Amino acid sequence: MVGEYGARNHGGKKRGMNKKGNKRGGGDYSSQKNYDGGYDDTFNSKKFSRHQQDFESQTPFIRKQVDPEVSKYFSEISNVIEGTEIDYEERAGICGNALEEARGKEVELATDYILSHTLQSLLEGCSLDHLCSFLHGCSKDFPRIAMDKSGSHVAESALKALAMHLQDTENYSLIEDTVTSICQATVLSPVDVMCDCYGSHVLRSLLCLCKGVPIDSAESHGKKSSVVLAERLNLKPAHSDRNVSQQHSQGFPNLLIYLVKEMLNGAREDITTLQVDQYSSLVLQTALKMLSGNEEELLHVIPILLGCSMENIQEGKLIDNNAVHKLLSLMKEAAFSHLMEVILEVAPETVYDELLAKVFKNSIFDLSSHHCGNFVVQSLISHAKCQNHMDLIWEELGTKFKDLFEVGRSGVVASIIATGQRLHSHETKCCQALAASVSLANESARYIVPRILFLDNYFFCRDKSNWNWPNDAKMHVMGTLILQIVFKFPSEFIQAYISSITSLEADHVLHALKDFGGARVIEAFLCSNASGKQKRKLVVRLRGHFKDLSLHPSGAFTVEKCFSVSNLSMREVIVSELLDVQSELSKTKQGPHLLRILDVDGFAKRPEQWKSRQATKESAYKEFYATFGPNTTSSKNNSFLSKTYHSSQPEKVKEMRKEIDNHVATLLDPSTKPAGKHTPEVEANPARDNKVLKAKNKKRKSIDKGGSDNVVASKTIDVHSEKSSKSDDRKSKKRHKEESTSKSSKKKLKS
Repeated sequence: MVGEYGARNHGGKKRGMNKKGNKRGGGDYSSQKNYDGGYDDTFNSKKFSRHQQDFESQTPFIRKQVDPEVSKYFSEISNVIEGTEIDYEERAGICGNALEEARGKEVELATDYILSHTLQSLLEGCSLDHLCSFLHGCSKDFPRIAMDKSGSHVAESALKALAMHLQDTENYSLIEDTVTSICQATVLSPVDVMCDCYGSHVLRSLLCLCKGVPIDSAESHGKKSSVVLAERLNLKPAHSDRNVSQQHSQGFPNLLIYLVKEMLNGAREDITTLQVDQYSSLVLQTALKMLSGNEEELLHVIPILLGCSMENIQEGKLIDNNAVHKLLSLMKEAAFSHLMEVILEVAPETVYDELLAKVFKNSIFDLSSHHCGNFVVQSLISHAKCQNHMDLIWEELGTKFKDLFEVGRSGVVASIIATGQRLHSHETKCCQALAASVSLANESARYIVPRILFLDNYFFCRDKSNWNWPNDAKMHVMGTLILQIVFKFPSEFIQAYISSITSLEADHVLHALKDFGGARVIEAFLCSNASGKQKRKLVVRLRGHFKDLSLHPSGAFTVEKCFSVSNLSMREVIVSELLDVQSELSKTKQGPHLLRILDVDGFAKRPEQWKSRQATKESAYKEFYATFGPNTTSSKNNSFLSKTYHSSQPEKVKEMRKEIDNHVATLLDPSTKPAGKHTPEVEANPARDNKVLKAKNKKRKSIDKGGSDNVVASKTIDVHSEKSSKSDDRKSKKRHKEESTSKSSKKKLKS
């Protein structure tokens, strides 16, 4: 199965809210496309929950006909504000007057297919006073407007307009009163709004407004599945929803808590319906994300969503043993599996511990094999918080890597490896288990990387002993992601993978580099803790192909990484090849950056000076890295340039590297010398320059080794020396004054 993370229909059917035909995103992962280009229709037969069917069978809301005179008036207003250019104040005045005319007719206008567009423009262009007046006037009917196909757009435009004024602290209380009236009306019939395809979308925007989060943000409409996956696999820094309040300071935290509590209190009897309804699931996911970090509220909300009885909640019991079987069944439903993913993401550690011990224990592999349940397991693994959590997960899945690959659940394996790398737990076991899952008995390690690159192709092959590199197949997305994680491990754990990737034939390396995922794998290896010699073994295979590679959309990054880990002779080969395509390369997106970093123009004009500069830089980097870099042997074998991959590298190292570059550039490039000074050119002397840099490094090292005491002592010495200097200046001035006075008195006596 290719990329099973995208295979589940996240959120079910698209909402189709846009009145002009294009569908407006209603689900966090609605109709996600598979990595192999297909769509999963597994749940198309379950598009609507039982409650949704009951709701749609009810008598629909009958819109009142808008008075012809009123319709004509608003049509004229539409022509005025949309057909001509008018200044902001005049536009606000026109919009405000028109909204006053809409008083008492808000519902009719908002739910009219044509006039609702005009009403949206009026709400976006009016003053805050008129906006709040309009919302107060229709607050009792706000749920009805929100659940209408046209009215939902009007409601969202109004909420977005309110959000635009949140930065103005003077009007904070006015906005709060308006939002309060909307919330009070919404919680009167929360189930209807939550289970409606239009109302659920508006309700999620209201939750974001209460939190103070931008309504169009990822927290409101859900992150793309690729972003979620990258964060779970440590391939992208996670912008945690726990820090969402830092992104937007203004909000109404008390109103948010009130809205969520009252929604759940009003829907307590229908909680089983909300658990499996696709639209209410999205609302509850958003509510949880908005409460992320607020453990007190989460401890109240999560048990309700899990279906716990009030008696257990009051007694402090989270999960009843009788509810465990029901929860495991619910996790195999699309809507609840999404909700459970978010619950695990935001759950306080006490809740996570109980869920892992009571619900998931002894059922993790069974859930991992299910097309919906496996996403819950991925979330469970990715949000493990300590060694004990990893121990329990490993106990059930550590020996099941091959089984998971065979049923297409490579995402679960990737989550285990990523969590092991993040927690520094079971690192050796993870690497060994992965290698064993793609290896036959008594087989060379050279096949490990190729088989992971083509996971599906390999596991679907009947005669695995005769499997060969498929030249016409696309690389497996999850397989390439797994290898990127593997090359983040310390080199002593991944020697088999290093041996395998450095054993690739030149044609296979080129094939990998022309695949987006394969190129990321090669780059991950070049940025790993493998020795410089091992990296250069792979780079040499690309001799004669650098110019073609640099013109490839993603090849420029790879060429730069190859240059960084190469020795001087190989760097010269790379730049020589790029000279032939310098003109074409300068016209590509990444080409100018690559030409500048490699100094291709400098090599073309002064090749000997370019070599001298590179030699000086490399020597300086090695000396500096020997002084300030880690003490591990494997790290010292690397080129200093390749170490920029590690985010833990101190900021002062980056500053020193920049200083080295500037120093070398000043010595070797006359064009960098200060203008107006005619100084003779100094011949490049790497040995002499290295002595200067060594002296600087030793001085810095001695300061660093001295610790904070030396810093304090040096500051104290500076203060004393400054005081002493001032004292000496005063004495000198006094002595000078006395001498002057003495001389003048002698002159008087003589006269």
